[in-house]
Order: sequence, then structure tokens, then C-alpha cells
Amino acid sequence: MTEHALSRRTYLKATGAAALGTTGIAGCVGRATGTLATSVTDQPADIADFESLVVTVEGIWLGPEGAESGADGNQTADEPDETDETANETDETEGDGGEGDGEEGDDEEAAGGEGREYHAFDEPQEADLVQLQNGETQLVDERELAVGTYQFLQLDISNVEGTLEGGEAAEVDRPGEAPLTFNAAFEVREDTRTTFTADFAPIRRGNGRYLLRPVPSGIEVTYEESDESEESGGDTAESDGNAS
Repeated sequence: MTEHALSRRTYLKATGAAALGTTGIAGCVGRATGTLATSVTDQPADIADFESLVVTVEGIWLGPEGAESGADGNQTADEPDETDETANETDETEGDGGEGDGEEGDDEEAAGGEGREYHAFDEPQEADLVQLQNGETQLVDERELAVGTYQFLQLDISNVEGTLEGGEAAEVDRPGEAPLTFNAAFEVREDTRTTFTADFAPIRRGNGRYLLRPVPSGIEVTYEESDESEESGGDTAESDGNAS
């Protein structure tokens, strides 16, 4: 086994354990509940330019039926972006966020989404996208929620720190500095573990900077029954929904 493969496996094992040990379980007393596990991964795109690309995730927004994401447009990572820095800014309309189990960050007002539920992590989770290629994923949160259907999931990213292969620092922007929005409907089912894998990647811009973008074709939602006696191994649904 090569030193690279060993370090990669060690990294994934360590970060996965940290996520499970530090994320909160939000109980819903008196209501049917299920489990939502949020994972992240990386599509190739321009990740080969990087020695490391560490993203810090503070929490997630969930969009129940009727909620608005506040995302401006649905341009995806599969499309080239040669616009200036303001092209992807979101509306600064003030929105009323839904009740969650944590306090909302400054991005809530900037994103302008209404009716969303915010869930803060017990501790910020860091993921190095360079380590999450070729189908590798990292769990960043797992919590119990009331059963229901959600229209989208957003990642509350507070920091992106990139180092290029040559050792120099890279400037990596987010669309409008708003949460990364994954417009893929999913369910939280009773006694079922729903895993939502959010796929995103850095895209090289014409001005030499990079933009972090969701990859809608890579979003994956899987359902696994909690009861081990169930014969079915769970459902898998790969989404081609839009992301912002």
C-alpha cells in the first residue's frame, strides 16, 4: 500500500469519527422520527490544481414544502463561469428562517430564504475536497428529525482555504457568499436513515480565481431501514436536480 493511499485512508477514518463524535442528535419528542445523515464529496472539475482545499461547514438549512432557498439562479458547476464577482450574488431580501436547533449565521439574511430550518453543528466540520475524490465521501452531520419531505438542502460554509500544487494560496469564492444550495427533494422517513450526499467542486474562473459550485448530477440520496430484520437493503435515488 502506498504512503498516499495510507494517509488518505487515515484522513477519512479520522474525520469520519470526528463527525460522528461531535454532531448533535436533535430529538423530536412525541413525533415519528427518522435520521438524516449529511455527507460531502467532490467531483473532479479543477480540483487537480490544488494540494489541499479545506471547506469549513457550520450547519445546514433544510427546506420543507413551501420554503424558499434564497438562491439566485440555477447555474451549475457543469457550466462555465466567466462572469464578474457580482454575477452570482443573491437577493438581499430579508427572510424569516424556520425554527431549528441552532442559531442562524449572518448568511441567513444575505441569502434571503424564507421558511427554512437551520441546524447548527455542535462543532464546525472541516473537509478537504482533495481527499474526497473518486467516490470518497465524508460524513459531516447526523441527526434525528421529524418525518417529512424537504425540497432542498443548503450547506452553511464559513470558510474555504485552498493551497495550489505549487504551494501558493488560492482565492476560492462562493456564489454570492451565500450557502451552497442543493435543489434535490428528499424524505426523512420513520425509522429510516436518509443519507444526503452533497457534491461540489472548485471551478477555475477567467480571472485566475476559483468558484466553489454544487454539482447537481452528483447529488445522491439513499434510504436505509433502521430495522435490520427488513429484507430490503434500502433504496437509492440519484438526483439530477438543479443546484445553486
